[in-house]
Amino acid sequence: MSSLLVCAQPATGLPDAFFAREGPALLLKRLATVPRLSRVTPASHLEVRPAPDQVSSGIVEIDALTGGFPRGCLTEIYGPACSGRTGMLLATLAAATGRQEACALVDVSDAFDPYSAAASGTVFENLLWIRCQSQPSKSKHKQGRAPEKSYWTLQETSQPEFARLEQALKVTDLLLQSGGFGLIAIDLADISVQAARRIPLTSWFRFRRAVENTPTVLLVVGQSPCARTCASLLLQLQAKGHGIHHVESVPTHTRLLNGLSIHAEVARSRMERKPAQSVSTEFGSKALWTG
Repeated sequence: MSSLLVCAQPATGLPDAFFAREGPALLLKRLATVPRLSRVTPASHLEVRPAPDQVSSGIVEIDALTGGFPRGCLTEIYGPACSGRTGMLLATLAAATGRQEACALVDVSDAFDPYSAAASGTVFENLLWIRCQSQPSKSKHKQGRAPEKSYWTLQETSQPEFARLEQALKVTDLLLQSGGFGLIAIDLADISVQAARRIPLTSWFRFRRAVENTPTVLLVVGQSPCARTCASLLLQLQAKGHGIHHVESVPTHTRLLNGLSIHAEVARSRMERKPAQSVSTEFGSKALWTG
């Protein structure tokens, strides 16, 4: 029984006899002339991205803990009610406007108190205060055609809370695209957790990409984390105690709040390449009485 051996033509285009004699060396020489793909660079040889510039948050303890708020990044502060989040927002606004930087505050719930901001040292000449409407806006469209959905349109736009969120997302996008701001703060503290979590993750990715390579600090304040992995710095605040003293007046049971002792913890930070563990600090806030 005979067998048939079929030999394919070599890739070099030369006869089989020549390939049998000079095969290995010729094949290696031929392969050396073939264009190669781009060289793969080991991770150890990659260039390290320079750390972003950091500015003061207005609170010495927070600056010692985090080094300040990074420019060109998204920073998120969250905590329950009476956790010091509003006081920290006012301190940050006072520090940024005091540096003569143009700042913008997107007040989603129209809860910003200008008297408290003035007491904290905010320079209003450098602050753009945007107050979102409580009523949903009615979009005009031609008869017989459905209104076009905006990039920022949420599902429950018929509810006032979602209508304010939609306005806040649009305004923030316009502010980031315009540039020139040292600080853009979004106050979501009085928005419910369920509504804040309905903000699409693509919106936060868009904000993070828009703020990159800019000197702007994008600050988000809320009850719980909503920017997720888009935040370069995530701070958690929690009240540890309060100071109350009795007032010698009528009625005798009247008491005044002196201030709060606040516990701050770094939940996530991309400023360090290998964060070992969460670090925390404590600072206090004092009540200012005027009039």
